[in-house]
Amino acid sequence: MLIIDCHCHAGRGDGLTGPWDTDAPLRPYLAWADEAGIARTVLFAAFHSDYALANRQVAKLVQQQPERFYGFAFVHAQRDRGRILDLVRTAVEEYGFVGIKLHRYDARISREVCDVARAFRLPVLYDVVGEASVVDLLAAQYPDVNFIIPHLGSFSDDWRAQTALIDYLVRCPNIYADTSGVRRFDILQRAVARAGAGKFLFGSDGPWLHPGVELSKIHALHLAPAEAQQVLAGNLLQLIGRVRPAVGEGAARRVAVAAAPLGPEWRDPWLVGAQE
Repeated sequence: MLIIDCHCHAGRGDGLTGPWDTDAPLRPYLAWADEAGIARTVLFAAFHSDYALANRQVAKLVQQQPERFYGFAFVHAQRDRGRILDLVRTAVEEYGFVGIKLHRYDARISREVCDVARAFRLPVLYDVVGEASVVDLLAAQYPDVNFIIPHLGSFSDDWRAQTALIDYLVRCPNIYADTSGVRRFDILQRAVARAGAGKFLFGSDGPWLHPGVELSKIHALHLAPAEAQQVLAGNLLQLIGRVRPAVGEGAARRVAVAAAPLGPEWRDPWLVGAQE
């Protein structure tokens, strides 16, 4: 049975805040993946101050073993505003990447990112960091873009966010989740039972989490063989199978004007008084 890990960081960050922006070494991960029977892996950068450079590092790794690795382009929705199309065009047309990755820790997702994803028909792996409500907006505004929400919506075990995401998985055809870092097995089990195996992708969040340990959760779900194959590889292959390898120059006209930077802290305009 083919197993693809849809969520693994690779390369060096240029910060020293923590492992996430310091270094994501592949050597230990690959040994663990081999032992677990994982044949292929989606790679994207560690956190970085220049994702053009970071994506180039990942591209070198992908090009060294194209039969083993897929690449996703990491972007920063605010710092890269106005150049998302250029970054993604380079990643897809030159590097052969098949998706976009961004993180709420950097900035909230923007129309610019979604419009570029639409142009190339790329799946977007967006870590919402517990802000599950944005999924409702993404699903409605971009029904033709597929979004993968890692960690079932929260790496920090926010059961409220994870439970809320289940409803979006059930009713929104273009919303998917990956299984990386979900420690509340009961919530994962309930999510798969309600939304179905067709809405989940196996991921590890390597190299910092052990892919074999993460894979054991999928085995523990005791899915039927056809459903297990969906989670372990089929769903990802279906999503990346839609990718356009190139788009014309007219794509720029279909990308929204980049959003202005938000303030340091986002606030709901209807709850300003309650938050002050």
